[in-house]
Amino acid sequence: MPVSDAVLTQILAQLEALQVSQQAMQAKLDNLTQPTNTTPLEPTSPPKATPATPESKPVPIPTSPTPARVALASLTDKEREKLLYPGRVNLTTYPDQHGIAPQRLQWGAADPAVRGPVICSRLPSSIKQRNALGAHAGSYSIYRALSIAMGALDPTHKPDYTKTEPPVDIPFNPSWSDPSKIVSFDPWGHLVPQVFRKEMEELGLDVRPSIAITKAHLKMSELDEAARKGDLVIDGNIVLKSRPVLNPDGSPNAEALPGVEVNVSKAAVDPVWYLPGVAERFGISEALLRRALFEDTGGMYPELITRPDIKVFLPPIGGCTIYIFGNPAFMTDESKELTLRVHDECNGSDVFGSDICTCKPYLTYAIEECIRGAQSGGVGVVAYFRKEGRALGEVTKYLVYNLRKRGGDSADKYFKSTEMIAGVKDMRFQALMPDVLHWLGIKKVDKMVSMSDMKYDAIVNSGIPILHRYDIPDYLIPPDSRVEIDAKIAAGYFSSGKQVTEADLVKTVGRTWEETDH
Repeated sequence: MPVSDAVLTQILAQLEALQVSQQAMQAKLDNLTQPTNTTPLEPTSPPKATPATPESKPVPIPTSPTPARVALASLTDKEREKLLYPGRVNLTTYPDQHGIAPQRLQWGAADPAVRGPVICSRLPSSIKQRNALGAHAGSYSIYRALSIAMGALDPTHKPDYTKTEPPVDIPFNPSWSDPSKIVSFDPWGHLVPQVFRKEMEELGLDVRPSIAITKAHLKMSELDEAARKGDLVIDGNIVLKSRPVLNPDGSPNAEALPGVEVNVSKAAVDPVWYLPGVAERFGISEALLRRALFEDTGGMYPELITRPDIKVFLPPIGGCTIYIFGNPAFMTDESKELTLRVHDECNGSDVFGSDICTCKPYLTYAIEECIRGAQSGGVGVVAYFRKEGRALGEVTKYLVYNLRKRGGDSADKYFKSTEMIAGVKDMRFQALMPDVLHWLGIKKVDKMVSMSDMKYDAIVNSGIPILHRYDIPDYLIPPDSRVEIDAKIAAGYFSSGKQVTEADLVKTVGRTWEETDH
């Protein structure tokens, strides 16, 4: 008699439950058999340094080292490993394991005391009270690990947050207390040293900011040129005249135009994922999300599987930087006109000016629009996300470039070229992107500088209306990037001017590589 799928599913679930139970029992046994005089990650008084052997040379000590760093750096690799990570390797924990008592964390609570701090630290003071998985600083956590292994960083170092408070106020707004509006970062992340002082100072928990806010002056040659042509006005408030250009001897050069700089406020945001909310955004179960994250990071975070009670994960990915032009308080004022650009990172174009795409001209054009909007009494916002190469990465992007140039770079093959290598034409998935707009208190967008329907739909579907859309003016499109633009327009991207059909795409062809050696 054939067994039904329902019965098989039930048997599988029971087997998995037994496996988890067995793993939990093993963890408990490990905990009982571990020596009581060793605590993981707790460098107390370092042992006396021994001379380095040729196989293990001391690491150079950084400038102005603390005594702990001196001790760590002077040890051999084996001594440092034993000091930093004594005892058994603890691959994972389980909810009912002895001593596990996560700090209360109620995502979406309006009161930070009720919401609770995000704690993912494995330091002895916090490891049993962790309520989040992963590590602070996203992908940069790998550099922290390397620094600790080298002896350059004392893992128990406590940051001094004196005078680091935000110079720009991003105040609480109702979206912070709506667990469906912000699921990809901690809305209290910029206020951690203030609102979680008790947990940090009295309880000794390792709680860290995941957002920082500051002020800056932007200096870009494209803005200098816009000011020279009269497209930007020097108002002494938002757009300022730069200091004089200096000669090699340090004297002012009276003939060289100094250009302009732009006064901005900016915030850096690290990802902090509330897993139930992230899963809901993508229309999948939390269990499937956890399993996919575990499997496709090479099993990097086993507790995604073994700690279903922990609902927050700090993923090893890049975050977002927000640039605000004009008065930040205007972002929450619906009577003020708001100009927005959501930009996904493109190092080749944004930094080095590669002309195969329109990323840099689109970004600079959007910045100019934000400045003009701010000078007209509104406010401009640029949200810059680290999603290099449509979140496929630069290696994949460059492989696609090679395929395009060798296979005939025509617009009809634009998306297919990416799919042939990556298996998908875009992995940016904008479902989480609007979170940052809700954090800023934005309730409407008057002008959105973007052709992307994915971005437009994500913002509008999150409850923020967009009144007007801009695409990039034709005169700013580099000739070689016409392939990209025409392919996008034919695929349904927003365009206020030129319309392109599938039949037209074969006519849009990019240049081949120059054969001449440079």
